[in-house]
Amino acid sequence: MNKLSRGNRDKAQRFIAITGASCRNHGQSNGPLVYQLEREPSRSLSSERVALQALKASDWYLEGAIDVFYSQPQVQQSSTDSRHLEKLYNRYKDPYADMILADGISTLCNDLMVDPQDIVMLVISWYMKAATMCEFSKQEFVGGLQSLGIDTLERFRERLPYIRSELSDNQKFKEIYIFTFDWAKEKGQKSLALDTAIGMWQLLFAEKKWPLVDHWCQFLQEKHNKAISRDTWSQLLEFATGVDPGLSNYDADGAWPYLIDEFVEYLTENAMVQKGRGKKL
Repeated sequence: MNKLSRGNRDKAQRFIAITGASCRNHGQSNGPLVYQLEREPSRSLSSERVALQALKASDWYLEGAIDVFYSQPQVQQSSTDSRHLEKLYNRYKDPYADMILADGISTLCNDLMVDPQDIVMLVISWYMKAATMCEFSKQEFVGGLQSLGIDTLERFRERLPYIRSELSDNQKFKEIYIFTFDWAKEKGQKSLALDTAIGMWQLLFAEKKWPLVDHWCQFLQEKHNKAISRDTWSQLLEFATGVDPGLSNYDADGAWPYLIDEFVEYLTENAMVQKGRGKKL
């Protein structure tokens, strides 16, 4: 990497650090990029070559290069050891059920050195396609780790920066946001309990920095006090990302759920916004 600019050399080093990329390139120079992780985490000439090839393919956009690396699920699966995955699953599995439940997830958080309330745990649940909050079936847990190329705690910790970085991608954030509704609601319920919805909104919009999130939660507690429908959940993201905080581009004749229309009235009646000011997310 001696001939690279300092900026591009830094990107290559960050790529290797984030992906744990001690890797071999098994593709051809004019074909798709295909990688297989090696067992040892040492940096090698091949890891630098993979980093450079991925970065060049993504026009030196680091997140794009990382997406290229992780977009080969069959390769990630082939790079994991099923015995190691079984050992990890058994470490967290509930002693009385063939699932990982709240105690097991708490142990996992301790092992990963993350707070159980850290949003990265939501992103991990999204990767695992978990059906229910605070639960992982064996299929969800093992499949999610395979998709990330993880089969040891060390690898899991190494992947955390990448897993967290998914929130910076607008499309991935939207997918995680939509996933959250079904994941967080009680089994058998069509709507999401208000307290749970508020907690999830505060968690998610702490990442997106929506300036009106506290007003929204206050409005719901004062005026609504009911469970949240799927439509309201979905449309709020469109409102938060499409309408500026000053409401200058809010269309009163748009097809917003009534709850969002009432929220706008609440904001204006209580002089909580100055129309025409503010930027969209």
